[in-house]
Amino acid sequence: MNDQYEYVPHRLLRRRVRDIASGVEGELMAVINENVSDSDIERWMELAYIRGASGREFTTSVTNIEAVG
Repeated sequence: MNDQYEYVPHRLLRRRVRDIASGVEGELMAVINENVSDSDIERWMELAYIRGASGREFTTSVTNIEAVG
């Protein structure tokens, strides 16, 4: 697997967001286009890194986030 990634600008960076899939809210820290391949075929995905109330960050697909408030 190739360990490449790149930061992607996003209008909700540093704003409060909700992960639609889990319902968890937090601050959007980064959006990164990551190589998530698990075989010889490259597969890239834009992942949102969200910092929850506990201070721990989790990821979700960038298409699963929405602004809160």
